[in-house]
Amino acid sequence: MVVLHRMIASLAGSGRPLVFACLLLAASAAQAADAAVTSPVLFGIPVDFILFAATLLGVALFHHYVLQVALTGLVTITTYKILFTGFKTGAGIAGFAAHMGHEWVLLVNLLGLLVGFALLARHFEDSGVPEVLPRLLPEGWLGPFMLLVIIFVLSGFLDNIAAALIGATVAASVFKRKVHIGYLAAIVAASNGGGAGSVVGDTTTTMMWLDGVSPFDVVEAYIASAVALVVFGIPAALLQHKHRAISRDFRAAHHIDWARVGIVGFILVGAIVTNVTVNLKFAAAADHFPFLGAAVWVALLLAVPLRKPEWSLIPGAFKGSVFLLSLVTCASMMPVEELPPASWPTALALGFISAVFDNIPLTALALKQGGYDWGFLAYAVGFGGSMLWFGSSAGVAVANLFPEAKSVGQWLRHGWFIAVGYVVGFFALLVLLGWHPHEKHKDVAPAVQMQQAAPAAAAPAPTPDVGAAGYK
Repeated sequence: MVVLHRMIASLAGSGRPLVFACLLLAASAAQAADAAVTSPVLFGIPVDFILFAATLLGVALFHHYVLQVALTGLVTITTYKILFTGFKTGAGIAGFAAHMGHEWVLLVNLLGLLVGFALLARHFEDSGVPEVLPRLLPEGWLGPFMLLVIIFVLSGFLDNIAAALIGATVAASVFKRKVHIGYLAAIVAASNGGGAGSVVGDTTTTMMWLDGVSPFDVVEAYIASAVALVVFGIPAALLQHKHRAISRDFRAAHHIDWARVGIVGFILVGAIVTNVTVNLKFAAAADHFPFLGAAVWVALLLAVPLRKPEWSLIPGAFKGSVFLLSLVTCASMMPVEELPPASWPTALALGFISAVFDNIPLTALALKQGGYDWGFLAYAVGFGGSMLWFGSSAGVAVANLFPEAKSVGQWLRHGWFIAVGYVVGFFALLVLLGWHPHEKHKDVAPAVQMQQAAPAAAAPAPTPDVGAAGYK
C-alpha cells in the first residue's frame, strides 16, 4: 500500500491525471481489501471491482447492447456477493434485501426523475418555445455557445437532469435534430457544471448541504465550472456551427402553447419546492420515501386534464433509466470503505473516477472522511461524470433522446474538450483560491459544547504561597 501511494504521488506531480485516477481507484480497492479480508482478491484487487470493471468495459465496447450488458453485470455481481462475500448489511439473500432497503429510495427517485423529465421535455418541445428561441440566440457560433450558457444558468436552480433535457430539446429544434455528439457532451457538461456550485442543483451538493456543509463553502465551485464552460464551450460551439448552423426561418409563424409552458413551469417549481422543503424540514424522512420523484409525477398527473403527456415516450425512457439504475446498483455494492487521504490530488482524481463510478457513494465517503475543500469536491464529483455519457444522470437522459450518443468511443473522440475543461477549471480554482480543507463539520460543534460544559469545579486549584498551609 505504501508503494502504491508513492506511485500515485509521483504521477500526480508529473501531471498525468488519467493514470493517477486509475491508480487511485486501485488504491481504494486495496484499502477496501485490507478492511474486508474476507473478500477474495486478484492481483491485490477485490473480485467485486474486477466484475464491475468488466461491466463498464462491456458498456464501452458494445454500445448497441448497453442495457443487456448492464443487466448481465448486475446479475453477476449480485450472485457473486450473495454466494461468496455478502454485503455491509449482512450475508446471503437477507443481506441483499437489507442493502436494497437502503438503496431503493435513491433508485426510485432517479427512475421518477428520468422518466418524468422525459415527458416534461416533450411538453416543452410541443410548446413552440424552442422554435422561437433562434430569434433570441445570436448568429454564428455564438448562438450554440449562448445556449450552453443558458443551460448552465438553468441548472443552478433546476435539477441538472431537467436543464440538460431542456437544452437538448432546444438543440433538437434549432439544429433540426442534427446535433453533433461533441455538442451533446457539452450540453451534459454545462448542466453538470451549472449545478456543481448550488446545493439545489445537484444530488451530490444537496447531500453536502444535508450533512452540514454550508452552501457558501460549495458556491466557489462556480469559479471552476465557469472556466471549464469557456474552455469546452467554445470548441463545442464551433464544432456544432460547422456541423449544422442554427435554423433562422423567421417567415414561419410560430404559435406558443402557453398551457404547456405553464405545465413545464408547474412541474419544475413543484420539484424545487419539494426538494427544498424536504431538505430543510423533513431531512430524516427523505431516507425513507422518494419525495422528489413522486412530486414530479404528481405534478404531471395533475396537469393531464389540461394537456396529456406523450405517454408513448415512457418505454424508451424507462429502458434508458433501467440501464443507469443497474450501474448505480452495481456501484453501491462495491466494497469501498475509505478513500485515500484528503488532498487536492485526491479530489482531482475523484472527478475522473466519477465518470465510471457512481458519485453519490464517493460523496458519502468523502463527507464521512472529512478534510476536503468542499468547493473542489463539489466541482469534481459534479462535473467529472460529464466525461462519459453514462457518467451522470444528465448524460443518460440526453442519450435517451439521442441514441447515437451511446458510444463511449465517439463521446471521448468528439467530446475531448470536456476532460480538458475539467482539468483547466480545477487548476484555475486551485490557483485563484487555493486548497483550504475543512475540518469534520459534525465533530466541531460537540467538541466546543463539551469544552463549554466543563464544570468550574474541574479547574485546577490555585497554588498556595510559599510557606502557607498546604504548600508542598
